[in-house]
Amino acid sequence: MDVIYSSIQAVSILEMHNRPSKHPIHIRANYHYNSRTCALKSTESASTQQLFDGMPLSADSLVWNSVIQTHLGNLNYHKAVTTYQEMLTRGIRPNRHTLPRILSVSRLSGSLSLGKQLHCQATKLGVCNDIYVTGCLIELYGHLDGVDAAKWMLDNSEKKTSSVSWTLLAKLYLKQNKPAMAIDLFNEMVESGAEVDAVSLTTAISACILVKSVISGRNIHDTARKHGLELDVLVSNSLVKMYMECGSMKDARDLFDKMPTRDAISWTSIIQGYVKNGEINEGLKLFRKMVNVDKIKPDAVAVSTILPACARMAAHKNGRELHGYLIRNKIPINLKVNNALIDMYAKSGNLEYSSTIFSRTKSKDIISWTVMIMGYSLHGEGDLGVDLFKKVPKSDTDEISYVTALYACCTALKVEKGIHYFNFIKSPKLVHYALMAALLARAGKLDDAKAFVKEHGVEKHPEVLRALIDGCRIHKKITTGKRLVEQLCDSEPLNADNYVLMSNWYAQNGGKQKQKQEMVDRWRETIRDMDLKPKSAYSWIEFRNKVHVFKTGDVSHPRSEGIYWELESLMKNFEKSEEDFSFHDVDEERECVPIGHSELLAISFGLISTKSGTTVRLTKNLRVCHSCHEAVKYISKVVNREIILKDPNRFHHFKNGVCSCQDFY
Repeated sequence: MDVIYSSIQAVSILEMHNRPSKHPIHIRANYHYNSRTCALKSTESASTQQLFDGMPLSADSLVWNSVIQTHLGNLNYHKAVTTYQEMLTRGIRPNRHTLPRILSVSRLSGSLSLGKQLHCQATKLGVCNDIYVTGCLIELYGHLDGVDAAKWMLDNSEKKTSSVSWTLLAKLYLKQNKPAMAIDLFNEMVESGAEVDAVSLTTAISACILVKSVISGRNIHDTARKHGLELDVLVSNSLVKMYMECGSMKDARDLFDKMPTRDAISWTSIIQGYVKNGEINEGLKLFRKMVNVDKIKPDAVAVSTILPACARMAAHKNGRELHGYLIRNKIPINLKVNNALIDMYAKSGNLEYSSTIFSRTKSKDIISWTVMIMGYSLHGEGDLGVDLFKKVPKSDTDEISYVTALYACCTALKVEKGIHYFNFIKSPKLVHYALMAALLARAGKLDDAKAFVKEHGVEKHPEVLRALIDGCRIHKKITTGKRLVEQLCDSEPLNADNYVLMSNWYAQNGGKQKQKQEMVDRWRETIRDMDLKPKSAYSWIEFRNKVHVFKTGDVSHPRSEGIYWELESLMKNFEKSEEDFSFHDVDEERECVPIGHSELLAISFGLISTKSGTTVRLTKNLRVCHSCHEAVKYISKVVNREIILKDPNRFHHFKNGVCSCQDFY
């Protein structure tokens, strides 16, 4: 039934309160019930009169307001409006507490026409400018008639000193993805002389986060300071988060250090900021300080925030300690924390731990599956990743899960499986095309790879070109690879790493030794002339809770003499199949022979610093070169140790002269 009530003679509300009336008020409204209301209504056997008979006899509006609130809480909008109508019929005057409730019914049921009639009643009753009534009207118009109507309501309100109405409108702007207008509204509120409270400030700060405006954020910070609310917990937490999201870590840390009391939310926010900004060690230091100094017990959110900081080789001990802390202190490990643990162990080099936690996880979501599949692929276990993807519930698969599936196929060189999974992707993204190109190229199907990328119009994208170049490098397609590297340099002329790739290509495939060196020198000169700065190669290894960093040809380490002596002794009988004049650091004046590459220096340090049989773990910021890869395989066999080297693309597990990547890197 679209109309709430049967046609009854309309009577003036004001006249009703001057004299009791036997006639109910007729409120015309196209009242559309939601499905739940319709269901309730369809089961009612009582007539409207029976409903009226069940209403309270009290003349106290407080009783009627409570009944309306009960119906509103039970989502029974029909009974709420019926109660309101009977209240009017019996001459009970609605007050500033009645109208907000019944206006909420109008908003939640989606009846704008009823809301407008109630607006008129509020005006006649003289409660329209009550802050709660005004707030409900703003919400009503904002949800059912747009924010412009809500703004009109605020502009025409007599009492605008309260921040409630302003804040409600600002939240409507945020809900409709108009954060800039929310910031402008806050500034207008401040200029109007309205009160400023913690809620209005945090709402405006949320808008600054969305537009990534640290300037607007600082202005709001100044306003908070002027009103003595800078160190309010709600405001200060929001400001810290805003500064971090906008990349101003100094402002965030300065405010954080000023806070007299810091709760778990404060600590979690600042730690998360450091982790997101790549300042992993500082994030870990703060976490320890939170636990040991402020004696704050981290919750699941704080733990899932810091675990990504441990998802690296140099922090694998920190990750294990944190996991132990969770177990010892019986902190509930929810699915989010569980997934973070799986990811942390996989990315810090402990695939076995990661797999164990995954297998013990009873209730898995798509993140659980995706993280574990990627973990297997990173460690060269592509076959296990492909097998695991077969077990993922089809209803859970999405674009990201297919990225991990293709990555696993690429690692395992399963071309047919990769094509099969690619065909299931409804709207492939560039990453899917690049992975398919990499799979075909690495499997030696370069012609198919080139035809594939041309067919889909992605042959000029740098990511795709790099995938094809890797295939050419692996399968010694020198001419094709050189042409693709030239295309890559043309597509990204200011990317110094592309010219390093070109130089290394000539170094490895440029013919005679003299010609190789000449071409390498020429490309070095080109990079310098263009004033480009390629990434320097670094490798690092942890020993006794300290991270030791090595660069190409490094002699600055206190134990350099022992490091080079050990390395030269190991390499004495190593015969390289070819000279490698590739360079990692264009600023190095000396010839960069393989024995000076950063990964070999880090490995040598690990060997002389740890007991025989101990696994050596290190990380490198660039892809390991061919000569070093061959050298590490040889070293692992000579010293009879496992060496785990992580580069940006994968983990290399060297053991007994063999690498887990099977030389496809």
